Amino acid sequence: MEESYESVAVSSRMRLARNFRDYPFPGLLVASPHAEEQASEMIRLLTAELTSMEAFTLYEMNGISEETAQLLQERYLISRDLIRHRKISAALISEDEKISVMINEEDHIREQYFIKGLDLKRAYERIAAIDEIISDSIPFAYDEQLGYLTACPTNLGTGLRASVMLFLPALSRRGKLRRVIPTMTRMGLTVRGVFGEGSGAEGDLFQVSNEVTLGISEHEVLDVVETAVQKIVEMEIGERRRMKVEEGLALEDRVLRTYGMLTHCRLLEEKEFYHRIADLKLGIALGIFGSSGSAREDRLGKLDALVVAMRPSGIHARSGEKLTAEEENAFRASYVANALKNLHLE
Repeated sequence: MEESYESVAVSSRMRLARNFRDYPFPGLLVASPHAEEQASEMIRLLTAELTSMEAFTLYEMNGISEETAQLLQERYLISRDLIRHRKISAALISEDEKISVMINEEDHIREQYFIKGLDLKRAYERIAAIDEIISDSIPFAYDEQLGYLTACPTNLGTGLRASVMLFLPALSRRGKLRRVIPTMTRMGLTVRGVFGEGSGAEGDLFQVSNEVTLGISEHEVLDVVETAVQKIVEMEIGERRRMKVEEGLALEDRVLRTYGMLTHCRLLEEKEFYHRIADLKLGIALGIFGSSGSAREDRLGKLDALVVAMRPSGIHARSGEKLTAEEENAFRASYVANALKNLHLE
């Protein structure tokens, strides 16, 4: 069985928290009688800086539909907190959706950069360049001892959150992941669900990120997260190998039954879809469908994209109409069946 980091490390995200020096933080700003005026000024300044660099689309939260806001959240481009602050919040998103700058979420600015696989160094270099462009024209709230000042004390210092999305079906299903979490905590790291703090695991996907931002440099953060992720990846690959040997035909039978169900069912609920697609991804990673190398990574990438597409807002955008729960499940079943047949797994 050929294994690789790419079948475990799905994507890396780099996030910087920043605040304007001369404006109240969003928690106070939202209650101010001048909130909308000050928020508009921040949005204007950030839009001018970022669009001078490359093409961005501006989404002002009080000017978009609930469906559009939900779609952006499901694509990891904005957060629930940004949607809650509709009166003052916005997001600037690059054409390739690798860069997302949220305005007036918990902090004035949340700069994010996304990249496939495990590549924290390149992700940091990109977000640092964006941060430098913004800081050239906008003075940030900064203290010589505390570093960048943020709404939450856990983001003081560098304001940097480095995270990696990991696909961990073997560790999570075989009860080994709970042994990893205490070690991560001792290293100043945390393990969360797909949408970050307060969210659960979806399709055996987990985020590993740093908790400590004060008293540690940006490069130390990257080193700690990368070392931990590499260890978890190695553990997952080892557990997959043991899983394949120990479960043998039963595992292969489950994966192939899953494929049959997904390509022939008439109704497919969202939670069941996440579980079933994780089975299928595991089967591809284990070589049950015969693919390897770039062909395998391409198939895994398409399945990850399919998961995002089949969330409720994604289905609504594709169907063009509001569906009942049963109609949504029927649409998901039909769309998934066609997408899998186009992967030619048989």
